[in-house]
Amino acid sequence: MPQTNAPPHPAPFLAVRFEAEDLTPKLTAWCADFELGNWRDEGLAKHMLHWLPEFALKYEEWRDMSAHNAVELLGHAARTVYTSPKYQGRGEFGELLLHAMIRQRFASIPAISKYYYKDSANDTVKGFDAVHVVGAPPEWELWLGEVKFYAEIGSAIRDVIVEIAAHSKRDYLRSEFGAITRKLDDSWPHAAELRQLLHANTSLDSVFARVCIPVLLTYDSPIVGGSTTANADYVERFTAEVLAHHSTFATKLGQPPLSVRLFLFPLKEKRRLVELLDEALKRCQLAL
Repeated sequence: MPQTNAPPHPAPFLAVRFEAEDLTPKLTAWCADFELGNWRDEGLAKHMLHWLPEFALKYEEWRDMSAHNAVELLGHAARTVYTSPKYQGRGEFGELLLHAMIRQRFASIPAISKYYYKDSANDTVKGFDAVHVVGAPPEWELWLGEVKFYAEIGSAIRDVIVEIAAHSKRDYLRSEFGAITRKLDDSWPHAAELRQLLHANTSLDSVFARVCIPVLLTYDSPIVGGSTTANADYVERFTAEVLAHHSTFATKLGQPPLSVRLFLFPLKEKRRLVELLDEALKRCQLAL
């Protein structure tokens, strides 16, 4: 069920090209689609800028954005992500993509911004790659994201399976829950409720019943790279490709202790998309 009080978000850009709620894990496959024969990587890079404030700022700041402070806050948000010229190996854009996908498709509310609390602009931030709530209170779910913003799907599946196993262990979860509660903005609507759920005195059994791990995997796709339009043939081949990767992921995942939802985002060329995203981010950093 969508959030009844979810804040507005940018108009959708990414298309859900395939979704299956009856698979285990559930699958949503995304596409940037094509325009005049080209995959829309430039449009996607521009679109992602609209998500920066709520991704990188604390709740009270992006909630109160208005015409008089929007440019300043956008620049601040962009500088918070990173300022390094060495951007190809960084994973922030994958986290931003997952943030946008959860917000667009499931009307989530972001609980915290990891980036707001960084000590240095170029620090990498550990822990879950997204912390959102989905659904209507009091039945909302806590979504703790994992992202592998990769060019090769086999490596993405291999590495995220390791992380899911490590991040499902008791000690790790208790540590992360403590970090999340310390970063909650008291003005966020569900702060008290989430603190109670993640309190050390709450059994993990109760927490697990409310937690979902959305996993976003990207990869360079021969189907996307060899196409110029999202016609029926493209959608058929796209669907076959993502179902094959879902099968591999599901087999390697086994039976995790937490609910998992798989997001697949086939790319034309990850390297080129990252270049465009970095250029867009650097332009925002020049804002006053």
